Amino acid sequence: MSEQAPAFRVGQAPSLNVPDAEREQLPVDVCIVGGGPAGLACAIRLGQLVREHNARVEASGQGEPLMPEIVLLEKGAEIGSLGLSGAVMDPRAIRELLGEHWQPEQIEGATAVSRDRVVYLKKKGTAVAFPVIPPPLNNHGKVIVSLAKLLRWLAPQAEELGVQIFTGMPAALPLYAGGEGPAARVVGVQCRDLGIDRHGKPKSNFEPGANITAKVTVLAEGPRGNIAKYLVPYLGLDQGCNAQTYATGVKEVWRLPEGAPERAGEVIHTMGYPLGRKHLGGGWIYFMRERLVSLGYVTYLDYDDPFIDPHREFQRFKLHPFVKEILTGAEIVDYGAKTIVGGGWWAVPRLSHPGVLLVGDAAGFTNTMNLKGIHYAIKSGMLAAETIYEALVADDFGAAMLGRYQQRVEASYIRHELWKARNFHQSFRRGLFWGMFKTGLHMMLGGRGWKARLPSQPDHQHYRTLEQLYGSTEREQLAAARLAEPKYDNAYTFDKVTDVYHSGTTHSEDQPPHLLVREPDICVNRCTVEYGNPCERFCPANVYEMVEDEAEPGRRRLQLNFANCVHCKTCDIKDPYAIIDWVPPEGGGGPKYTWT
Repeated sequence: MSEQAPAFRVGQAPSLNVPDAEREQLPVDVCIVGGGPAGLACAIRLGQLVREHNARVEASGQGEPLMPEIVLLEKGAEIGSLGLSGAVMDPRAIRELLGEHWQPEQIEGATAVSRDRVVYLKKKGTAVAFPVIPPPLNNHGKVIVSLAKLLRWLAPQAEELGVQIFTGMPAALPLYAGGEGPAARVVGVQCRDLGIDRHGKPKSNFEPGANITAKVTVLAEGPRGNIAKYLVPYLGLDQGCNAQTYATGVKEVWRLPEGAPERAGEVIHTMGYPLGRKHLGGGWIYFMRERLVSLGYVTYLDYDDPFIDPHREFQRFKLHPFVKEILTGAEIVDYGAKTIVGGGWWAVPRLSHPGVLLVGDAAGFTNTMNLKGIHYAIKSGMLAAETIYEALVADDFGAAMLGRYQQRVEASYIRHELWKARNFHQSFRRGLFWGMFKTGLHMMLGGRGWKARLPSQPDHQHYRTLEQLYGSTEREQLAAARLAEPKYDNAYTFDKVTDVYHSGTTHSEDQPPHLLVREPDICVNRCTVEYGNPCERFCPANVYEMVEDEAEPGRRRLQLNFANCVHCKTCDIKDPYAIIDWVPPEGGGGPKYTWT
């Protein structure tokens, strides 16, 4: 237990917390924010190191034992309930964490990859298989896993090592001490308040979120974390970096019918239809054990057309004859959506600062060239734990000590592999085929192209207005064609509300919306004309609707169906005016993923 909580101030960031509430102060040694693979790996590795240290002290009679208080905060109802991923995992990191004895069969549903296929889907319904698998998509030796099942298997191992896991407890705000901006030191987090009604007033069950102060805070929040997105620029950790970019993956898990051919271990990636060659996107189909198949479609969010709808593209993907044949007789089990980090090494911020470390997706550790990130999350969590262990032994949590984490990452295969793909995503700005040509060039040159570093810009800045895209005379006709919905048959395809039901998403209706729209008048007065309200399309859960304003007939207003939210955070990234902030709802709200 930390001896005394340091003096602190609450970071300035959007939040639904009651600002003047009296809060419990909980000092700990290490606070890990996020129960994904990075957070759990950090917790397990730190617990292992402490146990090994204490065994050495007991055996030798020299030195002092360590008794750190380590807490892990998870906003989901339980570990794994928000665990959405593809997921083909490189087992390298988990074997480093748990030993070479680890086998995929230890995790329910997991299976080793047995076959790879890459297929180009054509608009007319045909499919052309690549005769040779591109090296980045060769998954020999990898494992198909359910991320939810993986996390639920890891959590008890962290608890056995003395880590305290608190579920349904979102971290809402950072805590700082010292100077302002880069001179500040991170000293913990403030948790989300419980029991606030839809008007922002405390209810009878109101419980203020605690201030958890720590010697080291590890941000393992995943993509676009609500703390990291403000902490990183405030501390200047992104100076000199490319803008982080993202994709939205929309996916479902289906169970194939009895008697279906056994295909467990087969991995299929697709290019082409439905987005075609202009906009970057692609599909996946992963065959798991127990007749389960995970399939989805990734739409990169640097598209310029405000009529693109990732959920609609996924439904069209399923109607392609190549995909539809696989699903014949199957039934849907799960649905979800998640943003994926895509900026590459040039967008990775500085990883340490006094009092805080960034791990996993919160640090930007995803390789979009080979569609891998889980093993980077696990490895970065382990490297963070090794750094924290050294800090605990030395009782030194300064910049130089915590900076060893940056050095460890740069000496690891995280940096080595991401460096080779450092210009991958940026290469596709001029279309699929040109991007594939440049990627081949980069692979020959170790990641370098015509330029050593290709720039990027925030995804929302790529939009073009309706006038620029369609002109004034053709706009209505072209917009109608672009917005045409597939006919949802509730057999192969589903509308957004039906899919949200399949995700198990629940939120208390009597709480403030956790989607904060800072200037709602822009939605009506500008966005309708300039971009056609793309929030109605980029959200895969029908959270945003422009409806008739009863108070002013003939005028529309924005309606937030926040209870539908599947926590993908696309709105926080792709809104053209950057006026939407996703903040955590009450703890335990959101999807309840099982197999995804």
